[in-house]
Amino acid sequence: MTPPSASSSSSSFDDDDVARLHAPFRPVRGRLVARVLGVVAVVLFTVLALFVVGQTLWDRVAFVVTGLLVMAFCEMQARVVAIPDERGLYVRNLVNRRRLEWAEVVGVSFGGGRPWVQLDLADGDTLAVMGVQRSDGERGRVEADRLATLVALHSR
Repeated sequence: MTPPSASSSSSSFDDDDVARLHAPFRPVRGRLVARVLGVVAVVLFTVLALFVVGQTLWDRVAFVVTGLLVMAFCEMQARVVAIPDERGLYVRNLVNRRRLEWAEVVGVSFGGGRPWVQLDLADGDTLAVMGVQRSDGERGRVEADRLATLVALHSR
């Protein structure tokens, strides 16, 4: 990803531009699908608990709890985010959370069929940023470019 070359530093942006650049990165489609699936799971498992014949009370409770656990997992997926600020980037993925300083990020990749953005880190490691997803189509590409712009601006 290459950032726009129009500006060489964050000082050439006005306050609105800076605020837009530093807005959180959240997926749209992934969040919607995860939340809908979570609700469907609770409804489905509750219906099974109520209408399948020959179950004990504990079987019925287990069905409802299973639906709630599926919904909790889906909510974890729906809550992925990357939050930039002047000092760095906070990344909350499905399970892991990590705070990065801008100096730790040396590149942004969004090609090669990856489902989400990948950061190349100064220590040679990589970090997925599930807050920017390919499933969002053009919006995902725009968000990846915005993240690359932030990395370029803050690495100077």
